Formats: sequence, structure tokens, C-alpha cells
Amino acid sequence: MIQKGKIVFLDRTLWQVVVTVCILSASVSVPAADWPQWGGTNSRNMVSQEKGLPGTFEADKDKASAGTARNVKWIVRLGAYAYGNPTVANGRVFVGTNAQTLSADARFDLARGGLLKCFDENDGELLWQFAIPERRNLPAGMHFGHQHLGVCSSPSVEGDRLYIVTGADDVVCLDVKGQANGNDGPFTDEARYMAGAGKAPIKLTKKDGDIIWRFDLIDELGVRPHDTASCSALIVGDMLYVGTSNGVDKSHEKVVAPLAPSLVVLDKRTGRLLATDDEKIGTRLYHAQWASPSSGSIGGKTLIFFGGGDGICYAFEALATVPEKPAHLKKVWSYDCNPAEYKFLDGKEIPYYRGDKRKSNSPNKNDGKYVGPNQIIATPVFHKGRVYVAIGQDPAHGRGRGMLHCIDASKTGDITKTGVIWTYDDIDRSMATAGVADGLVYLVDVGGRLHCVDAETGKRCWVYETNNETWGGPLVADGKLYFGNKRSFYILAAGRELKLLSTLRMSAPVFSTPIAANGVLYIASNRYLWAAQVTQ
Repeated sequence: MIQKGKIVFLDRTLWQVVVTVCILSASVSVPAADWPQWGGTNSRNMVSQEKGLPGTFEADKDKASAGTARNVKWIVRLGAYAYGNPTVANGRVFVGTNAQTLSADARFDLARGGLLKCFDENDGELLWQFAIPERRNLPAGMHFGHQHLGVCSSPSVEGDRLYIVTGADDVVCLDVKGQANGNDGPFTDEARYMAGAGKAPIKLTKKDGDIIWRFDLIDELGVRPHDTASCSALIVGDMLYVGTSNGVDKSHEKVVAPLAPSLVVLDKRTGRLLATDDEKIGTRLYHAQWASPSSGSIGGKTLIFFGGGDGICYAFEALATVPEKPAHLKKVWSYDCNPAEYKFLDGKEIPYYRGDKRKSNSPNKNDGKYVGPNQIIATPVFHKGRVYVAIGQDPAHGRGRGMLHCIDASKTGDITKTGVIWTYDDIDRSMATAGVADGLVYLVDVGGRLHCVDAETGKRCWVYETNNETWGGPLVADGKLYFGNKRSFYILAAGRELKLLSTLRMSAPVFSTPIAANGVLYIASNRYLWAAQVTQ
């Protein structure tokens, strides 16, 4: 049974089964590993090597809480929204959420910018949480009205440090142990920061977060995010690569800061600015710069892959050394993911928002057939010298024709024509990041279809239709595919033949991508974090 977040075995037969399993486990080498960042590794490929993961679990939160849950290790309450994915490192589980309907602790009513929560990996006990206040008195022209969605980014953990892009568009380095081991510097003003501007400092406890350093993308670089901030930081050596969430104003007609950077590099040790892109993506930005970067090695060089809000996928050289003064990243190649027929109609450029289903005169019937320009929200996945990336839009704009690209990462220059290996266009707009394994690519589109495509040819193997809005991508693990949507959670068999294993009706939408770590499957719904493990 489950008691206070822990599993307690009382039945003698069940206890004997557990002992037998433990004995067998001792003689079988089963790989187990943390999942310390978005995508698990820098390639951002949504594939885990974990084994023995559940093929189903009890998805009813009330039954789980009552201790009758099948294959549930523990379940904990989050806020009203949770769009970022959990990460697991060093015995701790980290996940971003918001602060609505969260706690009797009145201090957290101030955290309108969101909360980052840290749980014990073993039993789900809350170890600490970091409150982000709502950002007020914003610069003119900004449309930053969705801070209440909370932390939409996944934390990146390395050693005793955690890096997160907050809902207030700060990049923050935190102590993974929080205030439990004291208030480590150089930043020591957490009490005032978490209270918010113009408020009296809160009283810190050992269960609060501990800031090491903070970099403000809005104040320091003139970035003007749209709606919310979303990017999971990438660690390469001593450098931290971060997308800025720069975007358009409330009218959606104007980019407020067109010359602000879209990709920045910070010193992970100090938060000092090291470099920015020099591509002026903001002058071509469609909506917002929400993508996360990835990296991989090509010809002995580490490249940073980045999906632009202009629909172009970029590759930059990673910094080889820490520069004394801020520098510009060197572009290696660019690839336009919008073919001509997506951008032009009868010789005229198609306006980006023409396909917004909310407009009264929009030709978009929300059936996935509308063709128009898209941005890149998905993270480019690097696998065996290739980059896999899809295009799409904010789901609020509705469905429309998307495209999945397979790009030769060894090329240079404008490789829109020379770098294409294949494209797959029988897909809706997508925000999801792909999983590439065993010669197959798995990707979910906003319309709710899971696509299985041959990684070498781009030929479709099968499509599974859920008929419900889907944001997050699939996790490939233990011969299975795990993904959720607005209504349900699905488990399918990985492979060239379509096979559904189970469908679970969730108590809240699952807009994130599942992860697996140390034999446990983690699913963040809007309101709950599930730790699913084979227990029966």
C-alpha cells in the first residue's frame, strides 16, 4: 500500500515476490541512470535505456492516494499548471509548476511567476521549493501576460548546481540542496527576490530554494518575451546555452525588440554573459523564440543546434574557451524548414497569422489541412550525424500542415537544399521533440497523432490517432512508447508494427513529455506528478 508517499508491503505473498525479484535483480545487470536535463542528454533524443518499466499503471489519483494503486510508487500534487518536464539527479526529482491552489503557505501566493519544486526520489517528500514572483512594471510594448502558467522549462542539473529559465525570463543557478545547507552566495537576497518587487522580504526556511546567481534576460539584454518564457538550458563544458523567448507584442503585428538576441551563452559558474547569436532572428520572428538548444559532435567539433522562431534551424560552433568579453557565436549552417509553398501563395507572402483559427476571416478550418508558415518550437534532435526537427505553431492557433525534417549536420552554409536528407509532410503542426531509436523516428503532432517514420528514408510506418490536442512528445523506453495529451495517457509498443498496450484516462491534462530514470517512469500532468514503477 502507499502511505505518506511511500510504499509499504503488508501482504506476505507480495513480500515473497519482492524478495524474489530482488534476488533475481542482483544476478542481472540492468542499466539505470538519472535523467538530469531535458532530453536526458545534450542530443535531446527522447530515448531512455531504462528497463522493466510498467506497461500500465493506476491513473486514478484518488485510488493512488488511497493506497490501492497498481504500479504507482508515489504521486504528489503540483499547481494548476505544469508544462515543463521533470528531471532526476542525485536522488532528487525537480519539476516546474505554478502556485495556484498549491499550498496553505501564504508566502507562495506571491509566486505568480511559478514554483520549482524538489522532491525526494525515493518517496516523493517535498525537500524544497523555489518561488518566482510575477514580473510587474514591464517595459512598454511587452505582452508577458501568461506568467501565471509558471515554470515552463525543464531544469538542467550538474553536480550540486541546477539551472532553470524561470517564468519571469530569468536564468537562475540554484543549489540542489536548497537552503537546507545554508544560504550559499554570491547571491544572498532570496528573501527579497521571492517576495517580489515592492514587497517586504519573506522569512526563509530550510525548505526554500537557494540562488547562486541570477541573470535577467529582460533587463540585461533588452529581451521582450511573448506570453511566457520557455527554454531548457543546455550545458556544454563551462558554458550554458539558453534561448531567450523574445517575441511579438500584444497585437501580434510587431516584434518589440527585433535586435535582441535569440540565443545566449552564460558562464555556468558565475552567470557572466559570454556570447550571443548575431543572426538578428528577431527581424524575421513570427511569434516567439521558445525552442531549446541541443548539441552534437561533427568532424571533431561540437555544434549547437537551435530552432529559430523564424522557422530556420541553425547550427553554431560551441565556444571552445571562455572569452574575456562577450562574443558572437559563429554560424556553421542554416536550414529553412518552411518550403516555398508554405510561405508563398500566388506569388505573395502568406501572413503568419492568416492561419490562426481564432480569426473570424481565417481560412483555417482546424482540420490539419491549412498550409502556411510555421516556426520551430520543438528541440532539434541530434542522432548519428543527423538533425531531426519539426515545425509548428502555438496550439491556440489551431491545427495546420507541419513538416518533419531530417538534416545532414555535416554541411556548411545555407543548406536548405544541400542538407536535406528527407522531409515528411503528412503531419500536423508540432511542438514536440522526436525520439529516434532502432532506425525509427517517433513524433506526435498537435492534432494528436503519433507518427512512426523510417529514420533512413522518411517513409511512414504507421500513425496512431488519439483525436485530442497533444503538446508533448513520446518517450521511447523499454520497447515502449509513452505519451499523453489533453485527456489520456498512452502506452504503445515501439517498432514497425502498431500495437497499443494501454490507454489511461488521466485526472488532468498531460502536456509534458514523460521521462524515465532509475527504473521509474515519471509523468507530469497539469496537477500531479506520477512516479510509476512495476510493483505488482
